[in-house]
Amino acid sequence: MPTYADTVPVMERHRFDVDSLDRYFREKLTGYRGGLEVRQFDSGHSNPTFFVAADMDEGRRDFVLRKKPPGKLVPSAHQVDREFRVISALASTDVPVAPARLLCDDDSVIGQMFYVMEAVPGRILVNPAMPDQTPAERTAIFDSMNDVLARLHRVDPAKVGLGDYGRRGQYIARQISRWSRQYAELKTEEIPAMDRLSAWLPENIPDDGDPTTIVHGDYRLGNLIVHPTEPRVVAVLDWELSTLGHPLCDIAYNCLGYHLTEPPHGFATVDFAALGLPTEQDYVAAYCRRTGRASIPNWNYYVAFSLFRLAAIAQGVYRRGLQGNSSNPESIKMSKSARERAELAWSLVS
Repeated sequence: MPTYADTVPVMERHRFDVDSLDRYFREKLTGYRGGLEVRQFDSGHSNPTFFVAADMDEGRRDFVLRKKPPGKLVPSAHQVDREFRVISALASTDVPVAPARLLCDDDSVIGQMFYVMEAVPGRILVNPAMPDQTPAERTAIFDSMNDVLARLHRVDPAKVGLGDYGRRGQYIARQISRWSRQYAELKTEEIPAMDRLSAWLPENIPDDGDPTTIVHGDYRLGNLIVHPTEPRVVAVLDWELSTLGHPLCDIAYNCLGYHLTEPPHGFATVDFAALGLPTEQDYVAAYCRRTGRASIPNWNYYVAFSLFRLAAIAQGVYRRGLQGNSSNPESIKMSKSARERAELAWSLVS
C-alpha cells in the first residue's frame, strides 16, 4: 500500500458492486488476475477516491480509482473523463502524473463513470507548515512545487493533444460567470461580498495579454505526492478542474495559503524564516523566473479572483454535505468557508 494511503472501509453512501468491478477488470485491465481489495480514501470533498489492490501478472499492485459521486450533480462538475484525458496526455511531458490505466464510461459497472490510475508511492503533506520536515526539506518541497507548476504552464497544449481541452482566451471572464452561476444555484444564505465580487471582478480584469496554458485549477500542496524520502514532487493529483486557462490564476490559487490562516491549508501567520518557507514575494518571483516573466502586475486581482472561485467551490461542497452526497463527511463543517473567503477577497480589492 502506498505510504500516503489513509483509507477506511468504503463508506455506505459510496458502496458499489465490487464483483461487477472484478468482472470489468478481467475484461479490460491488462494483466489483471483477481484478488481485488477496495478501500476508500477518507480525504477529498469532490470525486470519491478509492485504493484498489489487485493481483497482476507482475505481482500484487496498487491502483487508485476515482469516480463521480452519487446523486444529482452540477452538469459541469465531476468530469472524471477529463481527469483521465489530461493525465494521459501529460505522461509524455516532464510534469509528473500517475500513469493512467483505464476509463469506464459505462454507469452500469459500478453506478458512475470512473477511471483507474497506478498508485504512486509517496507522501501527501496537507499542512504547508509540514511539522515533520526540516527547514531545508520544506524549502526544497516548496521549490519543487513551484517548479512543477511552471513546467505545467510551459507545456504546449497542442503538442500533447490538448489543443481542444478548453476554450482559448477570456478565461477569467468565463470563470467568473461560471462560478457566479454555480454559487447562485447552490447558495444556502446571502453573502454580500460574493454579490459585490460577482459584479466587480468582470469589470476589472487586468489587460495582461490574456495568455492561455494548461491550468490545474486546484494546485496546492495537498494535491501533490511527495517522494517517500526525498523533498520533491513525484505526482500531481486531482485534475478535476483542469482546462485551458490563464496561468496567473493557477499561481495565485497556489498562493492562497499565504492569505488564509485556518489550518490545514492556511499559513499566513507562520514564521517563514524559521520554518524554511519562502515568502509569497519570493515564491512568486521564483515562478516568474521559471516562466520568463519580469513580475506579475495586479497580483491582488488574481488572488481575489482565486478566493472568489474557492468560495464558490466551498459553497458547493457545503451544499453537497447538507444533501448527504459529498465524498467527505467533514463537508458539512464548511458552512462558514464561503463567506470568509469572499470577504477576504473583497478586502484585497476594495
